[in-house]
Amino acid sequence: MSFTVRPAVPGDAPSICALLNSVDVAELGRPETDLGMIETDLLHPEADLDRNSWLAFRGGELIAYGLLWDDSGAERIDIDHYVLPGHQDDGEQLIELMEARAAERAAENGAGVAVVHLALNSRPTMDTARLKRRRWQTVRRYNVLTRPLSPTADPLPVPPAGLTLRDCTREADRRRAHELVEETFAEHFDHHPRSYGQWLDDLGTGMDWSLVWIASLEGSGDVAVMLSRDDRTAMGWIRNLGVLEHARGRGIAGHLLRHTFGVYAARGRDTIGLGVDTTNATGALRLYLAHRMTLHFAVDTWELTLPATAPTAR
Repeated sequence: MSFTVRPAVPGDAPSICALLNSVDVAELGRPETDLGMIETDLLHPEADLDRNSWLAFRGGELIAYGLLWDDSGAERIDIDHYVLPGHQDDGEQLIELMEARAAERAAENGAGVAVVHLALNSRPTMDTARLKRRRWQTVRRYNVLTRPLSPTADPLPVPPAGLTLRDCTREADRRRAHELVEETFAEHFDHHPRSYGQWLDDLGTGMDWSLVWIASLEGSGDVAVMLSRDDRTAMGWIRNLGVLEHARGRGIAGHLLRHTFGVYAARGRDTIGLGVDTTNATGALRLYLAHRMTLHFAVDTWELTLPATAPTAR
């Protein structure tokens, strides 16, 4: 059967979503990818699908998908890669194409090398022995944690003295939430500064800004942000929880977490999840475990350093 590769177009979103859910079933035991997540990627103003996306077909069947991101504008390049079990040769061919494009993209940025990152389930459909032979290595692990919710077990908590929350339904508060995310995550691994407009593009459609909260502390002003979203089928999702350094250790993060649990339980959600860097220096993993969140699956960040290469003529 013939092997063919072409760039993705927005109209491919349903087929890509079906592929990723097949990968989900193989890795997680159930589908967890929503169409809106794929559409956000494909419609992103920075996507450049003609040069930075790949759909691989074997005998007309979509068997692998790749997408390249350049949030750093420098040497750091991110790629997403998904392949069906049983198509390892095809998956590796796609990796090879993506590596070459990452080296080109770094050169376009004026960098001398491309430091390429790929996030994979710790038990992925991709044969990681092939990655190791290509000189990829793991550099970080993230845990996806989940927690069951119920209105009885998760009432809205009473805030600590002097702490108030407000949602981000106003434009001014959305801009303030962006500032707080940038400040509280500035030192985190793999964080790249994003303008307000870029941040909104990254979030895509489906945001309910009444589920994004800013915490203010009497005498200190705005000190923390919680960004959550309720547009995933599988569970509610916490995207960001950040507290300014001078306000840490006062129970603010824990209150925001319990507040979010209470709100989502009242909305009828029975599960909420988030991703956390297992080596996060702020103690985030300990906080989540203390609030009875448990491991759903782990994700490894793989890294490959390549010499940057001049783009080929097209």
